[in-house]
Amino acid sequence: MDATPPSPLPAPAAPHDVIHVFWHEGMLDHDAGFGVFDTGVDPGFLEVLDKHPENADRMRNMVSILRKGPLAPFVSWHSGRPAHLSELFSFHTSDYVEELVQANVAGHKDLGGGTFMNAGSWGAALLAAGTTISAMKHILDDNGKLAYALVRPPGHHAQPCRADGYCFLNNAGLAVQLALDSGCRKLAVIDTDVHYGNGTAEGFYHSDNVLTISLHMNHGSWGPTHPQSGSIDEVGEGSGFGYNLNIPLPNGTGDEGYAYAMNELVVPVVHKYEPDLVVLVVGQDSSAFDPNGRQCLTMAGYRNIGKVVRALADKHCNGRILIVQEGGYHVTYSAYCLHATLEGVLNLPAPLLPDPIAYYPEDKAFTVKVVDAIKRHWKESIPSMS
Repeated sequence: MDATPPSPLPAPAAPHDVIHVFWHEGMLDHDAGFGVFDTGVDPGFLEVLDKHPENADRMRNMVSILRKGPLAPFVSWHSGRPAHLSELFSFHTSDYVEELVQANVAGHKDLGGGTFMNAGSWGAALLAAGTTISAMKHILDDNGKLAYALVRPPGHHAQPCRADGYCFLNNAGLAVQLALDSGCRKLAVIDTDVHYGNGTAEGFYHSDNVLTISLHMNHGSWGPTHPQSGSIDEVGEGSGFGYNLNIPLPNGTGDEGYAYAMNELVVPVVHKYEPDLVVLVVGQDSSAFDPNGRQCLTMAGYRNIGKVVRALADKHCNGRILIVQEGGYHVTYSAYCLHATLEGVLNLPAPLLPDPIAYYPEDKAFTVKVVDAIKRHWKESIPSMS
């Protein structure tokens, strides 16, 4: 009896279609503890508490799907390294870095916004920052066009002088500053995490050398650590006026709504800006099943985002993209959504994995109205958009 031939593996990628993944196991040492979701609170009357959503298991699955899944032939692995303290001062204030150092000495500190420094946290944060810097340097040194910093703890809420939203150091911000210091004139940061990338925006709020675009659910400020609202009115100041663009999307936006926002808002702005390099800040917490977001993206939506960003980079940056990992808290589905994003960035002709949870019903009508309103607002209030 003839045996059924095995399904063919994807052909090895051409050198320009390899994603250089930067990773270090030491980042698993950060443990934010247990409580009621991300509060760290034990009320005393619950039998089972939540592991903090930003935990090592989510990252283990992301590493595993890239090592063992069908994208493995397209991945080149590189070891990360800890950042030097001196490197942190390009984005963060010396007083804030000293606060983190002392929190590490103390062994524990609640920094607010669900951000807990415990034993192992500071070492992991330094690894996340240094690993992201190394990924950016890999691109700047012409060793590859596509690099992915697979890092935790995340960073895009960390502001120059404060921690926030599970983030200690702004990994993407440090990498962007390295690129600027290395001669890049203009960078575009496209942040698709479900929460406003307020820390990155704050760091470059007065600069026209960095275009920051954040697509996020319309969540507003969540307290003293996160004073920014992510509204359409936070557009930058001084030379940076018009270069911080927020796209607060209604809950449940879904694949079609995100595609509309990318095509109608992100693509035209990036075309006009003509960046030297694109930084894609990814968070799978905008998925349909994430406990920390309600945006209903599926694998198809993430794949499309990856394709759109790749097309922008091919047109303006000779294909150069740094991808930086942020949120994503559904322990299994986040890994699948990461896989789909990288499929899009690689511009693969067909999906290599089916969606295990599959389709979530969506209605883009309200999102279209919101996106169209944002477009009108930009044209009316930002001269460079008119």
